[in-house]
Amino acid sequence: MMTMAGYVVLGLAAGALSGLIGLGGGVIIVPSLIFLFGMSQHQAQGTTLALMVPPIGLLAAWTYYRQGYVDLKVAALICAGFFFGGLLGARLAIGISSQVLEKVFGFALLLISLKMIFSR
Repeated sequence: MMTMAGYVVLGLAAGALSGLIGLGGGVIIVPSLIFLFGMSQHQAQGTTLALMVPPIGLLAAWTYYRQGYVDLKVAALICAGFFFGGLLGARLAIGISSQVLEKVFGFALLLISLKMIFSR
């Protein structure tokens, strides 16, 4: 899934989850870049910061960029998907009860934490 389309799909998924349950860069994109796309932790964090630059993370992304840990092409592709995915997720979220939304959020956090704890 290391294709341009894969990065856009990641952006769409992260954007949808961001709009749906408020999760995004640090929780969805960073682990995905590591586990699905084979990036190092530094590369994943630097690239994620770069896609969220305006205005979030500008100085942090610049610091990673100077060390060679930012892939601007990947950041731009995920950003494009994230933009439209956020709209999709927000539209889904407004149709779900608060109780269901809390459970979806908790389940997403649980899966991510288990993957991070028991990997490698």
